[in-house]
Amino acid sequence: MSRSALVGNVMAMLEDAGFLVSDRCAIRPKSFDVAARRGDDVLLVKILGNIDSFDGFTGGEMRRLGTYLNATPILIGLRTRDEELKPGVVYFRHGVPVLSPDTAVELFVEEVPPLIYAAPGGLYVNIDSEVLADEREDRDWSLGKLATELGVSRRTVSKYENGMDASVEVAAELEDLFEADLTGPVSILGDAEPVRGEEPTPEDPDHDPADEPIVTTFTRIGFDVHPTDRAPFKTVSENDRERQQVLTGHSQLNRTAEKRARIMSSVGHVTRTRSIYVVEDASKESVDGTAIIKESEMEAIDDADELRDLISERSGEPA
Repeated sequence: MSRSALVGNVMAMLEDAGFLVSDRCAIRPKSFDVAARRGDDVLLVKILGNIDSFDGFTGGEMRRLGTYLNATPILIGLRTRDEELKPGVVYFRHGVPVLSPDTAVELFVEEVPPLIYAAPGGLYVNIDSEVLADEREDRDWSLGKLATELGVSRRTVSKYENGMDASVEVAAELEDLFEADLTGPVSILGDAEPVRGEEPTPEDPDHDPADEPIVTTFTRIGFDVHPTDRAPFKTVSENDRERQQVLTGHSQLNRTAEKRARIMSSVGHVTRTRSIYVVEDASKESVDGTAIIKESEMEAIDDADELRDLISERSGEPA
């Protein structure tokens, strides 16, 4: 299957699952292919045939953008260099959860969350430690008795009851012993940090020196400015007090800039953010809802309210 066909299939699957899906980010470089929202769940989705081509820079950017946009970064792929991705299993690359298309259908369309995740050493499941301890105590088994039944140390059993995950084989043996469901779903849309491991989100990259006047304006009027490396927009700016988030592009207004502006508008619609494109000279006021603002106008803005009103006026959308 070509990558283009795979992207189309994933977008169609998300729409079937009730997600609002952005236009495809058909630009390079790009950290994600589409944004999608269903209710309060927002996804930034990267789609690849071979997930081994997913590098740490892209993973770091996706995790940063997920933080700024209150979104979950997800990679959907078919295989590694060595094998096809198994259905029902969550993998992780550079802190980003990875699903096969079949697993994504189960999760988003059928609403059946995966129970297994891959980590160094094999496949694992989340053990409900409280249920395990209750089942052991109901049978009046000591830690040592259960350890003997499993062929592991007493310390290992204690760790299971204190939240340590178990291999698929051990989990199956525990459920056979106690005739009870002991496993829980792998968290994808919630806090998956216990599964991801201790991989810190990298710091923001430096902003482009050409964007210095824009960054200065945003900072002066109370925004935190987060530069990007591989997104269709150059910065994400946040003003917590005014509850504003703005995606910003900056270049000459040409066909490529208009293409980026359209993508920014589509992504902004999904993530519920506003978008602006700053240019030296403008022949139009907006591109598909992305406000076009001259550099001189940007530098003259006095406060966040003025920026909000200008975006509303140019984009034709309510403030």
